Amino acid sequence: MQPPDVDGVDAGEKATLVAFLDYVREAVVAKAEGMGEEHGRAPGVPSGTSVFGLVKHLAAAEVYWFEWAFAGADVPYPDFGMDVGDEETGEGLVAAYRDAVVRANDVIARCGDLTRPAARAAGGADVVRSLRWILVHMIEETARHAGHVDILREQVDGSVGR
Repeated sequence: MQPPDVDGVDAGEKATLVAFLDYVREAVVAKAEGMGEEHGRAPGVPSGTSVFGLVKHLAAAEVYWFEWAFAGADVPYPDFGMDVGDEETGEGLVAAYRDAVVRANDVIARCGDLTRPAARAAGGADVVRSLRWILVHMIEETARHAGHVDILREQVDGSVGR
């Protein structure tokens, strides 16, 4: 799949940022879907990182940055851990990620100004960030982890590419 085409050069900054974020989000989902429970939970590296653990982590990041920090919503503070509980399934984690993405995109759509500051200070520096900063950060965060998912999936069944 090719990177998104967002109406050429006149798409606008927000539309472009959201299109690229959605693109890397779908790359993660495409790699995670169809993996068996055993392989999706299995750590592929000594740190314990697994495909389903990364999906869980990314869902938490969506909630944290868009709902909790930017919108200031009264949602539980997300757990960024990557441990997959016995009661969790890959299908359920992917569905939770997709739901978090829908809610995040709703928050983004309701904001007409990329310079608008978040409702809460957040991140390691505990700083109030703009929607622009959050979008760029989430593109970086999701793309980085999409690469991890790519490698872990290839180790399991040889699947390469998007």
